[in-house]
Amino acid sequence: MRTETMAGRPRDRWTARVPLAALAAALLATGAQAQDARDPRIGLRAGWGDAGEAIRNMQLVSHTDRPAGFFNPGNMADFGLANTDMAFAGNRLFIGSYNGFQVYDISDPARPRLRGSLVCPGGQGDVSVHGNLLFVSVEETRGRLDCGVQGVQDTVSTERFRGVRIFDISNLDRPRQVAAVQTCRGSHTHTLVPDPRDASHVYVYVQGTGAVRSPRELPGCSGRPPSEDPNTSYFRIEVIHVPLARPQEARIVNMPRIFADSAGNVAGLWPGGRHGEGTQQTSQTNQCHDITVYPQIGLAAGACAGNGILLDIRDPANPVRIDEVVDPNFAYWHSATFNNQGTRVIYTDEWGGGSAPRCRATDRPEWGANAIFTLANRELRHEGYYKLPAAQTEQENCVAHNGSLVPVPGRDIMVQAWYQGGVSVFDFTDPDKPVEIAFFDRGPMSATQPVLGGFWSAYWYNGHIYASEIGRGLDVFHLTPSEHLSQNEIDAARLVRMDHFNPQTQTRLEWPASFVVARAYLDQLARNRALPGTRTARIERELRQAERLTGARRRAALTQLAAQLESDAQGARDAEKVRALASVVRDLAAGRR
Repeated sequence: MRTETMAGRPRDRWTARVPLAALAAALLATGAQAQDARDPRIGLRAGWGDAGEAIRNMQLVSHTDRPAGFFNPGNMADFGLANTDMAFAGNRLFIGSYNGFQVYDISDPARPRLRGSLVCPGGQGDVSVHGNLLFVSVEETRGRLDCGVQGVQDTVSTERFRGVRIFDISNLDRPRQVAAVQTCRGSHTHTLVPDPRDASHVYVYVQGTGAVRSPRELPGCSGRPPSEDPNTSYFRIEVIHVPLARPQEARIVNMPRIFADSAGNVAGLWPGGRHGEGTQQTSQTNQCHDITVYPQIGLAAGACAGNGILLDIRDPANPVRIDEVVDPNFAYWHSATFNNQGTRVIYTDEWGGGSAPRCRATDRPEWGANAIFTLANRELRHEGYYKLPAAQTEQENCVAHNGSLVPVPGRDIMVQAWYQGGVSVFDFTDPDKPVEIAFFDRGPMSATQPVLGGFWSAYWYNGHIYASEIGRGLDVFHLTPSEHLSQNEIDAARLVRMDHFNPQTQTRLEWPASFVVARAYLDQLARNRALPGTRTARIERELRQAERLTGARRRAALTQLAAQLESDAQGARDAEKVRALASVVRDLAAGRR
């Protein structure tokens, strides 16, 4: 969520990798779904604890209210206590908050149990976890070094903290702050970046969007434009180095100018304003809101106010911009998600800053939506859009927000939060025609006036979807089979197990060799009619027969089937998927797990 104003001086010209003409043409084939008056999300009853609910192809497993200290009984809409983003480690779920953080034991997703919490105000409290360390973003000027709730009254104060806190959480009953790295604009969000070459340390990319603090409070800070001060605190990110054995030594080691042009102008990207008649009023690119890293492919995608950017992070201490795009339909580039293959990137537009109704029937489907790009030769190319297909009311803040991949093999599927638009699960395997496959929504907080609320984030983690609801608490879901998603595909997704998950730090999803993974691919081939129905039925019979066998007989049957599938691929409509199925069958024959 964005609440700060943008600063910096506009430039006279700019360069874009996506031509405006191409984007205008894309509007005519947006892929966004038409509103359906029969959608059960339309007309839901308003209420705080008794709002109407609509759900399709999902099941609500549990709901947990916010705990004491994280809501105001006199004003349940008090945003200073709102739930925000999440991170996961083992059976623990960490939920950030404007007032600190909460830790839940999710060993039983049907009964999440509050394991601990810490009141420590300072902003939206973006969280990441690594081993026994918890990282928390702090941006608001009320943040204090000592986590005090009294705030900071002075304009300049040695008691103020804005930056990234690091807690030792080896004892959840007594979290201990071991480092507090100050930054000039605070930390709206941050990204944990492991070094593939050295596991003894991590880096933290800091995305600050707040006003620049006084140099009398933190030496070196400058709020002047680059024309007046080349060392301005705008137009950069900070890189913190954290030695894991000595986190108290964490410090800033780089402040890269990732927006500079080839001439060295630090304000080298979009200057802000409109792209032309009928386009969005956009923000100047002097900051990133979110950076999502994918260390295994050496790339990061930055959602940076007026631009989407692509970074080379093979040297994680020194990220280098290698591509950038603009979109006249975007007001504020907010976050990014790679697909598992690293061949596509979804960028979100937080039109209205997250606090406005932007999913009304009168709102354009390309505004406040996702833009889907393909990635080839380390360049971004626009393909399509996806926006929540059910109209929301004037009382519901709604826009694209945080989500993650659902690990169904052979498909690109994402679950995403849309504030009071609810949770939406969609398939973007065909980036030009994304399709919603499941959803959950509640009615507005109030029937008569806007009340800020809804889902901040929704993430898949080890078989379930966890969704952080700003005002109401924590919801847990699981997917159910439908014409869009088979039970085999759901079961295959559940085979992917993670020991931790920080949403802005993507890792490659891998599936074990399993008969259920093979059947997931086979279901997709049948659904898409990539092979004749008689052939898919026969493959299913042969898989079933092989599964009943053991030893050499199973190996022989599976080896023969794999060879037949390779032959099938030569004339199939989706040869790549047939080969993927053959690969799984071959691994099963070899006894790989």
